[in-house]
Amino acid sequence: MISKLPRWIESGAFVLALLAGTVNAIGLLGFQHQAISHLSGTATLLGTQLINDWSAAGHLSAIVVSFLVGSAISGLFISNVSLKLGRQYEWLLCIESLFLFTATYFLLSGSQAGSYFASAACGLQNALATTFSGAVVRTTHVTGIVTDLGIMIGSTLRGETFDKRKAKLFVTILLGFILGGIVGALLFKSLEFLALVVPAIVCILLALVYRIYRKRIAYTNRAS
Repeated sequence: MISKLPRWIESGAFVLALLAGTVNAIGLLGFQHQAISHLSGTATLLGTQLINDWSAAGHLSAIVVSFLVGSAISGLFISNVSLKLGRQYEWLLCIESLFLFTATYFLLSGSQAGSYFASAACGLQNALATTFSGAVVRTTHVTGIVTDLGIMIGSTLRGETFDKRKAKLFVTILLGFILGGIVGALLFKSLEFLALVVPAIVCILLALVYRIYRKRIAYTNRAS
């Protein structure tokens, strides 16, 4: 049950959603007004450009493939999609940070390759921990989150028990993504593409915090 998960789950999910919202806002403002953290709109644009502009279609295809590659890298490191303390998620966060730094470099140089690295970073994060005790959770987009909240509300009106802990997690992710959009807009206004350095640094800090926490828990378990 999701109610048995540790309290740090909400904090981690909030930070990851904030990061994704920040990157996506920078993408919308700077990557030809194109979403980066999810692929629904990109896939639709790809379909339209296949009959209008093959060059644009190639670029959009590369965005999709980059997201796929990022997810594959996450799958290479993690053998199970369920979140579990003890797995070395910090290495994936460091790779995400590297992708964002690389994206910044290419975008500042005027190269579209930067958007591919940003997309790969989001794909990696989205696959980092996609399941929380049976609840499918994505931190790089909120369509599924809002859908699940709606289903929960409808089920409650039908007489079923409302899972407050799951609802809290979903709302936390939604608010984190929205706040990330605000942060991304403010950063892009001041720094333009250099704004991607901020979520890249946050990824490193989050990796350090998680590693310290993981080591501390492991030490406590051995001591007991």
